[in-house]
Amino acid sequence: MPILISIICIVAAAIVFCVIGVIAGINYRKSVAEKQIGSAEQEANKIVSEAMKTAEAKKKEAILEGKDEIHRLRNESEKELSDRRREVQRQERRIQQKEENLDKKMNNLENKEEKVTKKLKDAEAKVAEVEQIKKSQFEMLERISGYTADQAKAYLLEQLDGELAHEKSVKILEYEEQLKDESEKLARKIISLSIQRLAADQVSEATVSVVALPNDEMKGRIIGREGRNIRAIENATGVDLIIDDTPEAITLSSFEPVRREVARVALEKLIADGRIHPARIEETIEKARREVNSKIKQAGERAVLDLGVRGIHPELVKLLGKLRYRTSYGQNVLDHSIEVAYISGMIASELGLDPTVAKRAGLLHDIGKALDHEMEGSHVELGVEAARKYKESDAVIHAIHAHHGDVEAKTVVACIVQAADAISAARPGARRENLENYIKRLQKLEEVASSFKGVESSYAIQAGREIRIMVKPEVVNDDRMPSLARDICKKIEEDLEYPGQIKVNIIRESRAVDFAK
Repeated sequence: MPILISIICIVAAAIVFCVIGVIAGINYRKSVAEKQIGSAEQEANKIVSEAMKTAEAKKKEAILEGKDEIHRLRNESEKELSDRRREVQRQERRIQQKEENLDKKMNNLENKEEKVTKKLKDAEAKVAEVEQIKKSQFEMLERISGYTADQAKAYLLEQLDGELAHEKSVKILEYEEQLKDESEKLARKIISLSIQRLAADQVSEATVSVVALPNDEMKGRIIGREGRNIRAIENATGVDLIIDDTPEAITLSSFEPVRREVARVALEKLIADGRIHPARIEETIEKARREVNSKIKQAGERAVLDLGVRGIHPELVKLLGKLRYRTSYGQNVLDHSIEVAYISGMIASELGLDPTVAKRAGLLHDIGKALDHEMEGSHVELGVEAARKYKESDAVIHAIHAHHGDVEAKTVVACIVQAADAISAARPGARRENLENYIKRLQKLEEVASSFKGVESSYAIQAGREIRIMVKPEVVNDDRMPSLARDICKKIEEDLEYPGQIKVNIIRESRAVDFAK
């Protein structure tokens, strides 16, 4: 028991000592912390005092710098102000000098104005004196000449008009001769080169086709019982069959060349086959029509390919192929169109132009002739409509429209196509013309020439390519002959249609006759 108490006492004493130690440690730490806080406050006060001293020093330094800057700016402003004052004073001196110069000039101008006014008065007096002298001289001239002023003026104008007319005619004649020589040389060169490069066959075709028969018995088989075979052929083809006394031959007549060709091909097939009856006739004609259509297409494509013309509408190619069976004055129209295209391209090349458009226009210029048997209108109008329908260029359409002079040619291509068309049509042997039309054309040419005042007689020679006109010398003088020739040419161009060109040759002859007695 005493041991337990001793232990408790010892434990209690230990606890008391621990509590006392803790309290003592706390007091010691508190005293140390208080000492540290006191030293920190002293350090902070020291830093603040130093910062205040530094700030005060910087403040004084900034104030000094500001004062220096203000002083510098003030000096610069005073210097600039003094410079401006000096400039203003200089400008004032210049203005003053200018005012003095202006005053001097004004004085000089006033002096000159006075002198000019004096001279004007003197000039007016002299003009009045001159007018008086002029009037007296006119009166004297009127008394001497016996003419009034108006009469003399009219007389002088009349004389001047005659002299000017003579000079004008002489100059026109000189220029025309010079221009004709130069243009004729150039035209001959271009046309000769174009024709040299083109070797076309001369053609002469008819509007009827003749089919040869193996014997005259074939005529009866073609006619058939009660004429049923020949009626079937005519109804299916639209062609008239002429069976006459001509031995071993049948004539096919039609103004539509494609139908005539279909009938010719079908009839040759029927004759070769030997079986001729209505059913066989219809079948053969249908085959012939397909064959002819194929030939038409091939002919158009060959023409386009040979000329190197691209982009033509397929329908226009078919129309070109139809021209293979179309003739004009005995000339095959497709051959004529190809020839015109070649000549147009050559002329365009010689003139330094693009031959593609010229070839295209030359090839299509007569395209309307493939339609004039089927539609109303001239071949020019139909050709223009077809070209517009199939989107040809304006240059080609205008060349088609102008190639016969229906409208005025406004482009070089149109003029080239006109010339090429005339060259192809006027080539010897290219076309036929019956005697009646030939004589009528010559008579019309002479009538046009004789309709002018002063023409005594006219004679168409060289197949209508030249007309010689005899004029009355007392009515038409030498000065009037060039203008009369131009007027006759213009009248011929307006009233007549002709291939190539016509030379107008005016002849004036004066004779003096007397008798020795």
